[in-house]
Amino acid sequence: MHAPENAFQALLGRIATAAAGGRGEARLLAVSKGQPASAIRGLAGLGQRAFGENYVQEALAKMDALADLALEWHFIGRLQSNKCREVATRFDWVQSVDRPRLVEALARSRPDGMPPLDVLVQVNVEGEAGKGGCAPSDVASLAAAIAARPNLRLRGLMAIPMPAGMAQRRQAFAAVRGLFEDLRRRHDIDTLSMGMSDDFEAAIAEGATMVRIGTALFGPRS
Repeated sequence: MHAPENAFQALLGRIATAAAGGRGEARLLAVSKGQPASAIRGLAGLGQRAFGENYVQEALAKMDALADLALEWHFIGRLQSNKCREVATRFDWVQSVDRPRLVEALARSRPDGMPPLDVLVQVNVEGEAGKGGCAPSDVASLAAAIAARPNLRLRGLMAIPMPAGMAQRRQAFAAVRGLFEDLRRRHDIDTLSMGMSDDFEAAIAEGATMVRIGTALFGPRS
């Protein structure tokens, strides 16, 4: 489904309102997994530049189809070591780094002629089984490993709270914000990526600077 202009503008309005009542500005990352390149092109025509993809091969095909557009591509899915070369070569951001092995593989694979790869540490703040993300106690060491690589740029944290009640989600968002503030005392970081279609306003209220939204833009995926 193509994102209609009124849905896009309404979403931007909601983000701006939430940010004005919260901690400042929040940026929209359009989650385009499962959407055709034509839908991304349509949204880009409305002014959206940053797009998030979960699957490497699907994303690469879209990048090739949209090579004429100046888009910013974020990898937001579970990252496997054997995909790090493609991700480091083709993406602008990686939001799902949660272990040292990925740091090493991405740094080794980022081409020298490209700008540093922007990286977020994904944290599993609630210790949810089966979900990506490092433990809160591992954030500092993982961030330091990223910051030490000249061809990687540490930008902040990403999190996906459990699909629980809104009060519990807000507690999780607040916990991630605390980790972010602690990390910011040691590193020059600016991005806290949390919040999706059904909870982004709560995430912004708790300090998100980037929200990852798909369904509210494109409608339900088939």
